[in-house]
Amino acid sequence: MTDDDIDLPEGDTDETELLLQWFGHLRRAVIRNLDDITDAQSRWTPDGTLISLLGIINHLTHVEWRWIDGGFGGADVSRDESEFTPGPELGLGAALAAYRARAAATDATIRSISLDQHSDEDNWAGGKHLRWVVLHLLTETARHAGHADATREQLDGTTGE
Repeated sequence: MTDDDIDLPEGDTDETELLLQWFGHLRRAVIRNLDDITDAQSRWTPDGTLISLLGIINHLTHVEWRWIDGGFGGADVSRDESEFTPGPELGLGAALAAYRARAAATDATIRSISLDQHSDEDNWAGGKHLRWVVLHLLTETARHAGHADATREQLDGTTGE
């Protein structure tokens, strides 16, 4: 496989837009692992110990919320281990809708703030600049995209590209 075989971002001279293109690319890599699976399959965990595909998407939704709304919006946010193992009240369709809505909100906020702007010291991001937060979110999403690829392959043999 070559880079020409993969739907890579086109690139942009605007740093914010370039980062958002890569963020979107990584989000799509996570989401494609949820194509054509059932709610029950989305809850399956390799060896019963790792995070399920549903847990991954739910966790990434919360990660973006914490760092963007908490870090730059001043929202009261928290981290809870239960986001990795959602209960029966959260289905796959709702989790995907929440992730897509969160992505749109995150992107809108990132576009509205300078990458050089620092968060309030007392907020979740603890005084870090938006560029640092975006890069952190990119790496978190990339790590879980690989995790989702491996989980999906073990689930039913489907491989990502």
